[in-house]
Amino acid sequence: MKNWLVMVFLLYMPGLTVAAPGLEAIQVSTAPDGGKSYTISIQVLALMTAMTLLPGLLLSMTSFTRVMVVLAILRQALGTGQTPNNQILLGVSLLLTFFIMMPVFDQAYKSGIAPYLEEKIEAGEALERVTVPLRKFMLRQTRESDLGLFVRLSGRADLESLDDVPMSMLIPAFVTSELKTAFQIGFLLFLPFLVIDLVVASVLMSMGMMMLSPVIISLPFKLMLFVLVDGWALVMETLAASFYTA
Repeated sequence: MKNWLVMVFLLYMPGLTVAAPGLEAIQVSTAPDGGKSYTISIQVLALMTAMTLLPGLLLSMTSFTRVMVVLAILRQALGTGQTPNNQILLGVSLLLTFFIMMPVFDQAYKSGIAPYLEEKIEAGEALERVTVPLRKFMLRQTRESDLGLFVRLSGRADLESLDDVPMSMLIPAFVTSELKTAFQIGFLLFLPFLVIDLVVASVLMSMGMMMLSPVIISLPFKLMLFVLVDGWALVMETLAASFYTA
C-alpha cells in the first residue's frame, strides 16, 4: 500500500508543478536584514491534505471491503470473540487484497505509471491510463441495480454507456455492491455454524442443562468442523474466485 501511495503521490506532484509554472513548492524570500524565510505553497498544502484521503479512497476501489467484511462475519460465526484479533484480520485482508488486485495494479503501472516515469507521457494522460484498469475492475463487480441507483440519485440522463459513468457514481455503487456480496457470502458461511448452535442448544435443553451456556459446548465442534474442512483455505479460495470469475 505504501508503494502504491508513493506512486500516486509522484503522479500528482509533477502535474501540480506543470499546471502552475514558476510556483515552487517552497518559496524563499530574503528580508532586508539578509535573513531568509521559507513558505510552502497552497498547492502543496492542499496536496498533503488530500493525501490523508487516499488510503480510504484506494481501499474503497479495491477488494478490501468484501474481504474484511467476510472475515469479520466468519469470526462472529465461529464465536471465538476477538480471536483472531482485528490486527490479524486487517493484515490478512490486506495481503489477500494485494493478491487479488495485483493484475489490476500491474496493468495500471505498465500502462500509466511506467511511461510517465520514463517521461513519455504527461501527468494528466498517465492518470487517465491508471484509472482505466480500476474502472474495468469496479464495473465487473458492480451490480447494474446499484449503479442505476446512483445514476437516478444524481439526476443524470445524459449517460449513454458505462464509459460515460463518472468515478463519483461508480465508486459508491461499487462499495454498495461489495457490501451486498460480502453479506451474501457471510450468510452462507454462517449457516453451518448456526446449525451446530441449534443442535447443541436443543440437546442441552432436552437434558435439562439450562444453566450451561450452549456457546461453550458448541465452540469446540465448530472449530473441529472448520479445521476438518480446511476452512481458512476454503474461505480464501472462495473470496479470490468471487473476483476472478465475476
